[in-house]
Amino acid sequence: METKRLGTTEQDIAVAAELLRQGEVVGFPTETVYGLGANAWDAAAVDKIFAAKGRPADNPLIVHIAHKSDVEKLARTVPLGAKLCMDRFWPGPLTLVLPCVDSVPRNVTAGLDTVGIRMPDHVTALQLIDAAGAPLAAPSANRSGRPSPTLADHVLEDLNGRIAGIVDGGAAGVGVESTVLDFSGEVPMILRPGGVTREMLVELLGEVLVDPVLQSGVGTPKSPGVKYTHYAPKGEMWLVEGPRDQAEIAERVAKARQAGYRVGVLTTAERAELFTADVVIACGRRDDLSTVASGLYDAIRQFDHAGADLIYSEVFPETGVGLAVMNRLRKAASHRVIYA
Repeated sequence: METKRLGTTEQDIAVAAELLRQGEVVGFPTETVYGLGANAWDAAAVDKIFAAKGRPADNPLIVHIAHKSDVEKLARTVPLGAKLCMDRFWPGPLTLVLPCVDSVPRNVTAGLDTVGIRMPDHVTALQLIDAAGAPLAAPSANRSGRPSPTLADHVLEDLNGRIAGIVDGGAAGVGVESTVLDFSGEVPMILRPGGVTREMLVELLGEVLVDPVLQSGVGTPKSPGVKYTHYAPKGEMWLVEGPRDQAEIAERVAKARQAGYRVGVLTTAERAELFTADVVIACGRRDDLSTVASGLYDAIRQFDHAGADLIYSEVFPETGVGLAVMNRLRKAASHRVIYA
């Protein structure tokens, strides 16, 4: 199958929408990362998402909608807290997990009785959903386990020939996937941190829990990006934290290079000149963690392109979007941490 690379013109959107109506899968931009969409009501089309990505069947998908009113077609009930979130954060990088109606295909929900729903804050995404005439089930448009794509080139790097089309809408903005907030229990719970921070949600809702599965990775996932290894570079990645992190990274880089390894360091603009390695990538600025979030996945892919065997990364405060950054880094490093 040849993957059609499309733009964002009205004609290109129409071509992509027709592919979706024909039961094909299409990559498309959102404000977080690129998604891989299929008609959410078409179980056979949704199966093609799993096949293209090599995605485990017990990993649920998020359904993307173009209008807030579409929630009523997917969810049995919408609690007051969810409605408040829709009013405050939609369109935007927040997914709400709600009890689903029976007509939502089981492969979308991974057999759960809940469904994740969000309204993306991206004009092209909304136009495509509208033109397709159906909500789109859409995980990130990458091979399962690989870093999520923030550029159309990333999508083609992983999925060229495996999907029908890709709508190239330029670089994604937020850079990490949406926050996933579960309303199926008594207290709202963050299943995956993202661009809408815990602090923002607490300000609106009061009590908000954080799912312990984020740390352990053990349990049945109600959200993508929880149970399996995700976001990983090809080289072995280690997180380095503690007051001696800079010295520890420098020592380990020197030893690894002497042993013949090609070594990378993931750092920030403020500290990039402090390290000597085969590949040093400044991923945003430490004084603005939103820049780290937006550049993280591209940085990880750059290490792959540079052939890094080992990668040492600094860590970040887990406040604001830093919680999402550290969640993704832990997954990328398979929870390997060096305490300096």
